[in-house]
Amino acid sequence: MTPTARLSAAIELLDTVLSGVNAERALTNWARGNRYAGSKDRRAIRDYVFDALRCLRSYAWLGGAGEATPTGRQVMIGALRANGVDLDILFSGERFSPEPLTDAERDLPPLDGAPRGVRLDTPDWLLPMFDAALGADADAVLAKCRERSAVFLRVNRRKTTMEQAIEMLADDDIVAARHGLSEGALIVTEGARAVARSLAYLDGAVEVQDAGSQAIINTLPIEDGQSVLDYCAGGGGKALALACKADVSMTAHDIDPSRMQDIAPRSERAGVTIRTVGVAQLDDTYDLVVADVPCSGSGSWSRAPQAKWALTPERLTELTEIQAQILNEVAPRVAKGGVLGYMTCSLFEAENGDQITGFLARHPEFSVEVTRLITPLEGADGFFVCVLRKSA
Repeated sequence: MTPTARLSAAIELLDTVLSGVNAERALTNWARGNRYAGSKDRRAIRDYVFDALRCLRSYAWLGGAGEATPTGRQVMIGALRANGVDLDILFSGERFSPEPLTDAERDLPPLDGAPRGVRLDTPDWLLPMFDAALGADADAVLAKCRERSAVFLRVNRRKTTMEQAIEMLADDDIVAARHGLSEGALIVTEGARAVARSLAYLDGAVEVQDAGSQAIINTLPIEDGQSVLDYCAGGGGKALALACKADVSMTAHDIDPSRMQDIAPRSERAGVTIRTVGVAQLDDTYDLVVADVPCSGSGSWSRAPQAKWALTPERLTELTEIQAQILNEVAPRVAKGGVLGYMTCSLFEAENGDQITGFLARHPEFSVEVTRLITPLEGADGFFVCVLRKSA
């Protein structure tokens, strides 16, 4: 595909996504219907779409939509303007190219005069929540959320060392370096798309996991012989990390068992054992219970930007109710003297500190040992963790 044909495809896809279709689903359906598009074409179009979603309000403003719902064409005009691209080259009207710019599209406002939420690509109703949680860092964090996320790996110390992992990756033309946020974290600087085909990955020497996620796992007290429950396990990333840290009896549970289907092959690759169970198979108590609860994902919107625009006040309220319910469910499953690790990938107090305050009022047998908020300014996604100890 030519560069202009890729642009036309991106405009078409953005129109679909802006109508409410999930971006991943739209891209998959487009690829199936356009088999002529090669892997480089698909990657370029995907980058167009996700970069546009990260910066949707500012690109829409630069494309002439103001604060109205934009078209895919307006968003891509704004994206190219923001990146200093000569629009006339791409909007030529030639075969497979978008139609030439109109006079109105040549006379569009700068971003300087736009409202704060437009400049920071954030819904206005969320700005006070970011300010309350982050204070003077709010604008800098929101600016980071407009950038593409890096690919991070967790080195499996059961199988290799940091140095050996870096060398193994280099053999497959993947360049990785240590990341200071977590002692086992690597950031991939070149060849990220080849990770899943690399020997280091296939042999279980490394696993894909955000450095911030690794860092909050490191706050949990874990030692050999413990019984550990990952209550909202999903794909098992945190369960894998915990099982690789110590010889524990590791159990994973999720309300939707289908989300855990990748845990078995991932744990086999990593050389650890993780038991996946439903509610009926859970033990009465565990030494350590991890509750990585459903949340707004506001710390990871650079990785999942469509979620930023889909979140509503009603959905946020629903999420906080679910979080409180999960905390109430897991509290009895923490053994006396044991630990509960509450985690989110949110930056909002409503999902973090406020949840802990409410939980302690309902369950005074717990006390806080450690809390930590990681923001994108530390070089990874944003996460919150609170480590709570149950009285003996």
